Amino acid sequence: MTNLGKGVLAMLISALGFTVMAVCVKLAGDLPVVEKAIFRNAIAALLSGYLVWRNRTLFFGRRKNRKALLLRSIFGLLGVLLGFYSIDHLLLSDADMIMKLSPFILIGLSAVFLQENVSVRQIALCILAFIGVLLIIRPGLSSGTQQTALFPYLIAIGGAVFAAAAYLMLRVLALSTTPESPYTIVFFFSFFSTIALIPPLIWQFEPMSFTQFGYLLLSGVMATVGQFGITLAYRYASAKEVSIYSYASVIFAALFGITLFGQLPDLLNWLGYLLIFISGYLMFLLNRKAA
Repeated sequence: MTNLGKGVLAMLISALGFTVMAVCVKLAGDLPVVEKAIFRNAIAALLSGYLVWRNRTLFFGRRKNRKALLLRSIFGLLGVLLGFYSIDHLLLSDADMIMKLSPFILIGLSAVFLQENVSVRQIALCILAFIGVLLIIRPGLSSGTQQTALFPYLIAIGGAVFAAAAYLMLRVLALSTTPESPYTIVFFFSFFSTIALIPPLIWQFEPMSFTQFGYLLLSGVMATVGQFGITLAYRYASAKEVSIYSYASVIFAALFGITLFGQLPDLLNWLGYLLIFISGYLMFLLNRKAA
């Protein structure tokens, strides 16, 4: 298999890993978000910590990079918490696709904070993606006999914003004169998130069944599979070659949503997915041409 083939396979495994994580979070039922999130991060901290030790890299990074590592961890944790809330309250495919707004939001954040140039085409594609989100949300339109609940969608968009801010910090780290190992970045985020979640977990803890514990344990394992799948994908191939395959998670989410939860997206949902996918694909082509 070529390196490109390995990169595509790793990205597809990553997409499936994150989707199964979301399914497990939803199957775990009515538990506090922090209780679900700590499993995702604690298991990732253990596995990434082992890889840091094995590869003899730094656990907490270099001193000059720690501010960016800390900001990446804070934004990433907020993105995870809001994302888990949206998974619990939305169609699985809706929650997944709204999180796909992160690369578009990142363009705006990079222009503001890193003074990166933004073309008219990029702005147009961002607008097209947000039109797709409006079709998914459909504020003010009736869905059956009930009005669309706007709040969970706003939470999902907030999760995408914080995820984009976390990616911005990753870009800052990549531009550093002494960049950090991917294992260090994953461990720092996972360890920080685990420690930060312990106080609210003590306050909000609810007893769980053995089945719920199993689902949350599996969610942590699959989140780690997803995280390292991305790491391997970008090791074997560049982002301009494999990033588009992350959209496979929407197909996985729709299939799981239909088979496990009876969640069938309607025509406007699918049209919104299509617009966001088209925006992402055209952005992918634009970035590849620029590279």
